[in-house]
Amino acid sequence: MTRMPARRLLVLALATALSPAPALTAMAQSANPFVPQSAPQVAEPVTLPAPPEAFTVSDIRVDGLQRISAGTVFTYLPIERGDTVDQTRIAEGIRALYKTGFFEDVRMGRQGNILVVTLVERPAINKLTLDGNKDIKTEDLEKGLKDIGLAEGDTFDRLSLDRVTQELTRQYNNRGKYNVEITPAVARLDRNRVDVIIHVKEGKPAKIRHINLIGNEQYKQKEIVDQWESQESNWLSWYRRDDQYSREKLTGDLEKLNEFYLDRGYIDFSVDNTQVAISPDKRDMFITAGLTEGQKYTVSDVKVTGDTVIAKASIEKMLLVKPGQVFSRKLLELTSDSITATLGNIGYAFAQVNAIPELDRDKRTVAINLQVVPGPRVNVRRIVFKGNTSTADEVLRREMRQFEGAWYSQAAIDRSKIRLQRLGFFESVDVENQPVAGTNDQVDVVYTVKETTSGSFTFGLGFSQLAGLTTSIQLSQNNFLGTGNQVSVEAERNVYLQRYSFSFLNPYFTDEGMSLGYNLAYREFDNSNFNTAAFSSTNASAQVVLGLPITETDTVSAMFGIDSNQINVFPGSTPPSIIDYIDALGQRTFHSWRSQLAWARDTRNDYFTPTRGTFQRISAEITLPGSTVEYYKLNYDFSKFWPISRSLVLNTRVSLGYGNSYGSAVTRDVCYTAGSLQDTDNNPSTPPVFVPGPAPSDPCIPGTSPDYVRTLTADGLPFFENFYAGGTRSVRGFRDNTLGPREGFTPTSTFKQPLGGAVKTTGSVEVFFPNLIKSPSARVSAFVDFGNVFANTTAFSANQLRASAGVAVLWRAPVGPISISYAFPIRKEPGDEIERLQFTFGGAF
Repeated sequence: MTRMPARRLLVLALATALSPAPALTAMAQSANPFVPQSAPQVAEPVTLPAPPEAFTVSDIRVDGLQRISAGTVFTYLPIERGDTVDQTRIAEGIRALYKTGFFEDVRMGRQGNILVVTLVERPAINKLTLDGNKDIKTEDLEKGLKDIGLAEGDTFDRLSLDRVTQELTRQYNNRGKYNVEITPAVARLDRNRVDVIIHVKEGKPAKIRHINLIGNEQYKQKEIVDQWESQESNWLSWYRRDDQYSREKLTGDLEKLNEFYLDRGYIDFSVDNTQVAISPDKRDMFITAGLTEGQKYTVSDVKVTGDTVIAKASIEKMLLVKPGQVFSRKLLELTSDSITATLGNIGYAFAQVNAIPELDRDKRTVAINLQVVPGPRVNVRRIVFKGNTSTADEVLRREMRQFEGAWYSQAAIDRSKIRLQRLGFFESVDVENQPVAGTNDQVDVVYTVKETTSGSFTFGLGFSQLAGLTTSIQLSQNNFLGTGNQVSVEAERNVYLQRYSFSFLNPYFTDEGMSLGYNLAYREFDNSNFNTAAFSSTNASAQVVLGLPITETDTVSAMFGIDSNQINVFPGSTPPSIIDYIDALGQRTFHSWRSQLAWARDTRNDYFTPTRGTFQRISAEITLPGSTVEYYKLNYDFSKFWPISRSLVLNTRVSLGYGNSYGSAVTRDVCYTAGSLQDTDNNPSTPPVFVPGPAPSDPCIPGTSPDYVRTLTADGLPFFENFYAGGTRSVRGFRDNTLGPREGFTPTSTFKQPLGGAVKTTGSVEVFFPNLIKSPSARVSAFVDFGNVFANTTAFSANQLRASAGVAVLWRAPVGPISISYAFPIRKEPGDEIERLQFTFGGAF
């Protein structure tokens, strides 16, 4: 057996004695599952013989670093060169480096007077992937993970992953999904990196099977829980999702329970306990709440105290709570809100109304003292706009009803916000008040907007059942160069239409808000392909439009223009009444001097998808004397949005139109030199009718013997200005433009062409479901449409109105607006053209 030299044995013994204590040594790298297997193993520091007592550090050496710099280590290490260290100081150093979270293993040893720090870095997160999450958006989850410390590029910490698992489970539990499974996985890569994958199996939310209230004696449970967001499963739960349990929803419902009783005078009401039980499979929830109703209180006295600013009598007129009434917290809050709003509109932005009750439990009465604390009167120092990267400040500022340097007015600030929303330039508008530092009587009002696309240069393709394939090129800008001006240049072509147009509108031609616009258009229109009577027209027009706001919601406008319209008929296809109208005038080109006067009121709360408010417009259009045809048209459009509930919005709308000629009717004798007698009704007892040939002589030539003479009359609204109904824009379920009077091109023709009419009556009742599709750009609705057009007022009959019912989907998709409806006619007549499924869509590339 070979003997080991005594000196070498001594060296090994001393090295063993100076190694760090086990309590100060981190887990070995080989036991760490998150360190790449290919990473080099860090060797134990070689220690030289040294006495076990403290020593002075002459230098510090750091081993094992890959991504982290030595400077970072020295920043956190509480030991420097020249320090005297012992086991206590070494323990402090190890703890300090562990605390950084950068290292899996920290060891310290000694080589002579050199302190050797051996480190094993934690891996870096190369990629973070979320899979299976539907109920919570990936962006929201990633933001939460980043706050916890789990993001791409960060140092990986297993404890952070455990916290993420717990947090995600908690979030899904709050949404009623108790059988959610969060499964994290870590894939090791080279260069000390890892990929973290979090698999989410959401499962189905637990449904509320039963709600039980204990202690309600005065009111039935159904009446109490009627307005709760949490409901037992019912036949509408698939849409409302009110049977999905959520802790936040239940907390809100318990507050509604408290409000229910306080609004009915039960001041001593209390919820004693609440229990939520879940089935073993975590799919069914059972809610039980115990309550004490107490006694009903009436109001004995109401008084107003404090600095009311305005006349106390004016404040007292706002009181909705009066002596002798059953106490109602809702009425009390409405009273307080009314007083604070009144004071807020005259500059007291921080006004408060403190309701101090005085209870008399023996008499079951309550006296209320409304203490008014107006606070300082506030002046608006500045109005600031943020987020308008394209739109000039001036465009936003001219919509303001709150002015800089003026007293604060909450009503003016809210109205300004609505006006910005209705511009259509912004996806969202938020407003906040920022107190001015160093003063308590000044604020800055900050409007933060998020701009949306307000214009584009597009090549468009679209398709509809009426027009077929449509191609268009359009340069449109509703906010031209950020000035708020509207500019549009367009060229469009499809099977029935060629149109070229240019329009410009300056909504603030004057500082008072008068608008000025111009329209130029050229159109070739073939009605034979448009579900209307067979004729074509070529039209050119130029218009000037003026608008003037007269109130916050009312606008008057005027239009003056000139146009030329050439009509072409098709012998053998065009209905006789149209040919007779043109023959009576003796020409096919119509020149018109046209003017229009209109009034509109718009109180809707949103430009794209309103949920409340009214729009109505009345217009009168007339061709001036000297025009080829002298006529007028009257239009009235009305639409009102009614918010029925959080999930339902009702829209009622009606559109009326009437037109007629003025002055004397135009008559003309037309002589026909060709024609034949025809038995048009196949009845031998009636005489045959002379049917003229295709080309009448013009005019009747004296001394000739025409075969047939007819006196033609051009009266009433011209046929090319008639109203039409039916289709996606009026009465859905019927083919576009096919309702109303019809006529064949011969008396015996079985194919009847729609002529339109001088009287239009259409309307609709439509219910929108805002929450059915979780997208602000999409809406689902159920509707009932009705309407028709009539030749004149004499022909109008309510019995002839058509009606349909159906469902529709409206979506502002990235490829363009899409409208799809499916309707069943519920009131129709033989010969009506039915089209249940109707759709239109367009796109831009």
